[in-house]
Amino acid sequence: MAARSPRLSLRDYLEFAVSDLGQRKLRTFLTSFGVTVGIGALVAMVGFGKGMQKNVTDNFAKLDLFNSLTVLPAGGGMGDFGLRRGRRAAAEPAARAKSAVLDDAAVADLGRLPGVESVFPEVRFPAMIRIGEAEEFRLVQVVPARIAGSRLLPLRVGRPYASDDEEAVLVGAGLLRAMGLADPAAAIGRTVEIVSLSFNLASFDPAKIGAILGGGASPFKRTSASFRIAGVMETGGFGGGVTPLASDILLPPGPAGRLPKLSVTNIWDLFRTGPGGAGYSAVNVRLKDLSAAAAVKRAAADRGFSTFSLLDQFEQIKTSFVLMDMMLAAIGMIAIFVAALGIVNTMVMSVLERTNEIGIMKAVGASPAAVQKIFVFESSLIGLAGGVFGLVLGWAVSRIINPVINYFAAKEGLPAMGYFSFPAWLCLGAIVFAVLVSLAAGIYPARRAARVDPAVALRHE
Repeated sequence: MAARSPRLSLRDYLEFAVSDLGQRKLRTFLTSFGVTVGIGALVAMVGFGKGMQKNVTDNFAKLDLFNSLTVLPAGGGMGDFGLRRGRRAAAEPAARAKSAVLDDAAVADLGRLPGVESVFPEVRFPAMIRIGEAEEFRLVQVVPARIAGSRLLPLRVGRPYASDDEEAVLVGAGLLRAMGLADPAAAIGRTVEIVSLSFNLASFDPAKIGAILGGGASPFKRTSASFRIAGVMETGGFGGGVTPLASDILLPPGPAGRLPKLSVTNIWDLFRTGPGGAGYSAVNVRLKDLSAAAAVKRAAADRGFSTFSLLDQFEQIKTSFVLMDMMLAAIGMIAIFVAALGIVNTMVMSVLERTNEIGIMKAVGASPAAVQKIFVFESSLIGLAGGVFGLVLGWAVSRIINPVINYFAAKEGLPAMGYFSFPAWLCLGAIVFAVLVSLAAGIYPARRAARVDPAVALRHE
């Protein structure tokens, strides 16, 4: 390398670094490729975590779940069918827990609270669903028309039922797929038969309990009713598991009230004497604005009820995503650490091969700091190249994996979505991080070069 003036500019340092790295193309490529793979893995993994979080956030906002509140019976709401979906109720005073009943009067009272847009009880009943020759056992949910037509219920095709008395239903795309109907549009207008069970007290004879257990003289009565499919609901993606509309088939309150049914959705409902009389399992409250949530919660607590907010669950979900991001980042850091070792090895080998050259630079007046800066610039360029191409690699991987995930998700009836997200801070941070890691890896070789004795270096072969 030709001798340079001891006063080097930024351009001089860059020219030295580019020239020296260019003389060792294969080694430079392999070292940069190691950084590229490490940054690519880190970007892809963190991008996947951010994509998942974005999907959940977007679904909550799209379905307007932030303005949803669930009121549960006093004492924790053991009758709430949504418990298996992760609901947790706040503890309430024991005295009120014994007296508060979530009945029709309570529902009407909650609907009059300031900031409440609408209230509807969570009523489900088991039934056999038949379309043509196909049949599936499902829980039918009773939902008012104003809720069926809200943002809470995205439809793939068709329309919501227009009134609470319309003889129509909304079915889920997943239910149609399970019944062999691949085209949701073709299901619009078809007839659905709902076969419900009701307890026939007149035919129940305790003396014949043995026969009942043996399969004969059943005290249950079957009732069949036919409805028209008005719309097909979109299968829920991320966030769909927490929506209060979680059934595959929805029925208006009018026809549901005329249909004899057994409103038992879990074992705890057996201890209730009936919907509307002794209380509902849960009541879903739609708020006009999120700012009313605290006041409505306090009002429900004053009436002896416990509450569950989907916003609270969203905060828990965000905490889970932070932990997932940290885990994914930790896995990516392993690849970065391996790449850093490669940089150290490359730079140390470069110092050994260029000992004589370093001696000449020092002999003509180059300071140890100037020599050190040359090697620091070299390691920084390796990190910069690896960071830029690693970002491209992470993005390319996402473009390959995302369609594959959507392909298998489509087979399960889930909507297509982007599973990766690359915010600006991640892209810029990945490049900066690659440069910083390379700088850290190049400090030891650079200091080693700065400590080379010129007299010894000039005799080095």
